[in-house]
Amino acid sequence: MHSLSPSELSILLLEPSDTQRKIIMSKLQQEGVSSIQTATNLAEAKEMIMRHKPDLVASALHFSDGEATDLLQHIKQTPALEDIQFMLVSSECRREQLEIFRQSGVVAILPKPFSADHLATALNSTIDLISHDELDLTHFDVHNLRVLVVDDSRLARNVIKRTIGNLGIQIITEAEDGAQAINLMQNNMYDLVITDYNMPSVDGLALTQYIRNESQQSHIPILMVSSEANDAHLTNVSSAGVNALCDKPFEPNLVKRILFKLLEE
Repeated sequence: MHSLSPSELSILLLEPSDTQRKIIMSKLQQEGVSSIQTATNLAEAKEMIMRHKPDLVASALHFSDGEATDLLQHIKQTPALEDIQFMLVSSECRREQLEIFRQSGVVAILPKPFSADHLATALNSTIDLISHDELDLTHFDVHNLRVLVVDDSRLARNVIKRTIGNLGIQIITEAEDGAQAINLMQNNMYDLVITDYNMPSVDGLALTQYIRNESQQSHIPILMVSSEANDAHLTNVSSAGVNALCDKPFEPNLVKRILFKLLEE
């Protein structure tokens, strides 16, 4: 069960179009959200965030004074703001334009128009990320689980750490790519590996192949998190021995279900 409900969330809606702003506000209110601030440009949004920090920013992509990436970067690089969740609401569908948001750990990317189910999932993911709901495991004390998180994006690692930390996992080691992960695994034991797919030097597929074929921890569960989960990648990583796959941005509740399954088997 969630410790919060949508009605308790504080949301800043950043949308330059009056029509779109009214539509999105109406949909948020239908989900029970009542605390909604609005802004029409980035400067106004930054000023409002400093006055009253929201739980979630729901933002369009383009503004008269910049792009949503500018605000996202501002939030992620300001320690007092980095726990604010970010949701993009945009008609943009080009992968290359959306990739920076996926890699930065946004809670959701919603299309225009979006369905009530899309919005409900995003709000629940926000609640999961700001709540604590520990894994209840039979074979492990969740506080003693040793997890290796591998991703070349510091922002992505931070999102993964926050997500699994909310599940009660406290012993988390970071690696910036597969090569660093291999070095760590040669000297340390882990109970779970969470890795990105696309990384420089040694990618997630090569890391998985090393773990399964060359390491002393060949049976360790591997969760792969990727924004590139096409059929070819799925086939390659599945045959290499990945236990489960998650898309970016991922749903914390889905991660919890996957980890429960992996660690209880």
